Amino acid sequence: MSDSIILGIESSCDDTSAAIIKGNSILSNIAASQAIHKEYGGVVPELASRAHQQNIIPVVEKSFTKANIQQNAISAIGFTRGPGLLGSLLVGTSFAKSLAMSLNVPLIEVNHLQAHILAHFIEDANPMPPAFPFLCLTVSGGHTMIVLVKDYFEMEIIGKTIDDAAGEAFDKIGKIFDLDYPAGPIIDRLAKEGDPHAFTFNKPKLEEYNYSFSGIKTSVLYFIQKEVRKNPDFIKENLNDLCASVQRSIIEILMNKLEKAAKDLNIKEVAIAGGVSANSALRKAMEDNKDRLGWNIYIPKFEYTTDNAAMIAMVAKLKFDKGEFTDLRTSATAKYDL
Repeated sequence: MSDSIILGIESSCDDTSAAIIKGNSILSNIAASQAIHKEYGGVVPELASRAHQQNIIPVVEKSFTKANIQQNAISAIGFTRGPGLLGSLLVGTSFAKSLAMSLNVPLIEVNHLQAHILAHFIEDANPMPPAFPFLCLTVSGGHTMIVLVKDYFEMEIIGKTIDDAAGEAFDKIGKIFDLDYPAGPIIDRLAKEGDPHAFTFNKPKLEEYNYSFSGIKTSVLYFIQKEVRKNPDFIKENLNDLCASVQRSIIEILMNKLEKAAKDLNIKEVAIAGGVSANSALRKAMEDNKDRLGWNIYIPKFEYTTDNAAMIAMVAKLKFDKGEFTDLRTSATAKYDL
């Protein structure tokens, strides 16, 4: 079982990705991103699905070439069934079904959110994988949630955003600052040159472990409107400090709830996952808490943070070992519960 070779396919949003895994070791992890969305300040679903159609064959071919594996050597094909943009998911799902049928290999459907969390079990993701049970702050452009992970496929969402995701807040605030899309990595870079305590923005007061990020977005917008009326060059003159202050606020919101959940549940195994787990301030906050709170922390390699097929292949491998396959009647779904 451990020598299974599996092709993973990811197409949930605007990255087309294919990866090949043998055991828990990634042999290739290829991705093609779509620059066209920068022009529109966000992902345009119709354009995304067209680009997936153009990218998927070259990306899959490259994944086989880099892994030095022949197509007839694979044991199964895993694919992202959801959640995500339906048009994008349909491209990956249809391709996976067609290739599985032509190669006569099993098909394995994968939940995209589970894959972000289980990426921690890829051989080179961490020096050691998390021990069950662990908490995973799963945070991206589309999702923000704290997940209690009891076993590979036994997960419970104990807190989530009631409005915007954290990554979405970064991008929307970036638009207020007139930054390119996606703004998260740009804010992270500019924040390194700024004072994180230069400005203060409103933080939500929510019960338990839920999040809200629409308030900070509105707080930033009103603050900027007021300051620009006094000084039209306010953003340009204070951009680094603004980015640092916004980043500090968002990371503090994320970490406060995660710390509360870990304390309440008496869990010391704590992980982060998803696109925003690439953020340098979030990574530093995790490192700081490691000693302060006695956590064992798990921060994935950068290549396993954004949407990628390696994490899809990892979940497919775990399902393959359990004999959990799907048939050709399966279809993509925009909503797919954890």
